[in-house]
Amino acid sequence: MISPHLTRPLIYLRSDDRPSVGGKAAGLGELAAAGLPVPAGFAVTTGAFRHALQVLDPDGAIPRQVGGLSADDDGAIADVSAHVRSRIVDAPLPARLRDEIAEAYRALPHQSGPGRPTAPAGDVPVAVRSSATGEDSGSASFAGLQDTYLWVTGADAVAEHVRRCWASLYSVESVTYRRHQGVLEEGLAMGVVVQLMVDPRCAGVLFTRSPVTGDASVIVIEASWGLGSAVVSGVVTPDTYVVSKVTGEIVKREVATKLCHHQRNPSAPGVCLRDVPLPLRDVPCLEDGEILALADLGRRVSDHYGTPQDVEWAIHGGSGPQIVLLQSRPETVWSSRATSPVAAPTARAFDHVLGRLSAPGRMAAP
Repeated sequence: MISPHLTRPLIYLRSDDRPSVGGKAAGLGELAAAGLPVPAGFAVTTGAFRHALQVLDPDGAIPRQVGGLSADDDGAIADVSAHVRSRIVDAPLPARLRDEIAEAYRALPHQSGPGRPTAPAGDVPVAVRSSATGEDSGSASFAGLQDTYLWVTGADAVAEHVRRCWASLYSVESVTYRRHQGVLEEGLAMGVVVQLMVDPRCAGVLFTRSPVTGDASVIVIEASWGLGSAVVSGVVTPDTYVVSKVTGEIVKREVATKLCHHQRNPSAPGVCLRDVPLPLRDVPCLEDGEILALADLGRRVSDHYGTPQDVEWAIHGGSGPQIVLLQSRPETVWSSRATSPVAAPTARAFDHVLGRLSAPGRMAAP
């Protein structure tokens, strides 16, 4: 029987909704509920995915076939994943789901609230993002293995890209990962997030503990011009800023030469890689006030979850620069290791001040 909830607004989702909407959607809903700035959107539920897959594959041949693949048989994985993806992309959506997606999409410009920017009437551009049930968790994760599509416009295009997100659950990378991890195919499902598109001046990631040393006394921010996809994919070397949680100071900054950035493709849906204008290549893309505001948001996210987080963010214009959060997931590399801060806090705050004043040649970061 088809689920009664095929789409759900992000603002109504919480972390415990992960089984019904996937990790990314549940995490975004949790952030929005905590009063953090998240662009408006809705989720296509995992129930919708399961219903569509049941119509396409009533005998359950797809999970049996994928589950029987050897992790080391690259050729078989490539052949099977291509066949399954093609079947999912080519299959029409059930009429009820197509109608619900169109209705939820048309309602997006009218959603408002703290941190959820509005958009003009008409076919607004959105991001269509995969949200697998196993991603953004503190254990084995599918994060980054499924597809995201940016600057999608129109209800029909959104429906098409929902199918593409579903199909990406069977990408070569995703199937190979699951075979190596021994993840069962039965019960696996994909939700999809549809969010108002943000056209950022700059974007990036922040870590509420150092990703290099594991130091939990700092927040590390990586930033570059344009969309954050260039930072996440490693296309560009970003600026790096380190903020001390103890003093609230910017204790380190490294301004990189940023040669390229991801921007909206003016001639087709999606993004394109462009050269950064020469005057901006060696210029910091964040002001000090923005660095400190990002660090504050990072602390709030980490405090809310009670564990270190990796957070994707963007800054866009409008009536004034606004920071929005696009994703948060638990930090997994250092969380299981006991780590000492690079600089241990002193017993008294005044001792920290004395130490800075007495250090020979010590200067504050510019």
